[in-house]
Amino acid sequence: MNNDSNATMRAISQDTHGGPEVLHEVRVPRPAPGPSQILVSVRAAGVNPTDWKHRASGLFLNRLPLVLGWDVSGVVESVGYGVTLFKPGDEVFGMLPYPHGVGSHAEYALGPARAFTHKPASVDHVQAGALPLVSLTAYQALVDTARLRAGQRVLVHAAAGGVGHVAVQIAKSLGAYVIGTASEPKHALLRELGADEVIDYRTTDFTEATGDIDVVLDALSGETRTRSLEVLRPGGTLVSLLPGQDPQEEDRARSLGVRVETLLVEADHQGMNAIAELVDRGELRAHVETVLPLAEAAKAHALGDTDRTTGKIVLTV
Repeated sequence: MNNDSNATMRAISQDTHGGPEVLHEVRVPRPAPGPSQILVSVRAAGVNPTDWKHRASGLFLNRLPLVLGWDVSGVVESVGYGVTLFKPGDEVFGMLPYPHGVGSHAEYALGPARAFTHKPASVDHVQAGALPLVSLTAYQALVDTARLRAGQRVLVHAAAGGVGHVAVQIAKSLGAYVIGTASEPKHALLRELGADEVIDYRTTDFTEATGDIDVVLDALSGETRTRSLEVLRPGGTLVSLLPGQDPQEEDRARSLGVRVETLLVEADHQGMNAIAELVDRGELRAHVETVLPLAEAAKAHALGDTDRTTGKIVLTV
């Protein structure tokens, strides 16, 4: 390989915001790890709703050109000064710091060493690359924020989505009773993943079908978030992954004796260790709907824009 090839890498970039067509393959300088960083040769990287939202609007990131992607599974290429957790050649997976550490939709990804952990040997890179962002989101919502305990009742909205389908499994691993909302064709998958009850949101009002809920995980917000307060028992917690829209929500929650929290996922070494343990124990897996090569990132985004995908879309490098 010549010196120019050694110094650059392929990446999926955009120069403007818009539809999937703004994404294109470019060659950019290959980064080098600084102190406490590792450079990972990417084997697989998940594509999440936050990717296509940032592509379309910028969301939390206002810099262009922009290389998207937070999920990473791959092999450590090199390590920076002070890194003791990993050596070149180690297989790792993790989530780049959200939102500003973006950049995994490329041949190499640079991030803090403690954003990663060792990839479980029981799964391949596609499976590992699908898990970090959605699993950390669900873990931080259910474990760190809601402090979910065995025997409690959990309602997971959009339970067949990226975060939802791993939240079902994490909740079950904690001994919770899990209820999920999803369209009827996705019910079989959710039962296979461990859901105790599944509600077809298109035909059934979840507020009438359930109640006495300890924890609600809401990935939809809007009216769903507001109405979810009604099914919580006093002392219960609603964890939303999107901002609320009802200015009276705080007063309503207080009158019902419930707690409402809005979560933004964070890179987390200990959380990734917990996720790796769940994977190794066979208690957590990603449902991967589509696998595409890096060069077809625009197609992956087009699929995501339909809002009809189940589980995860993964790019391979």
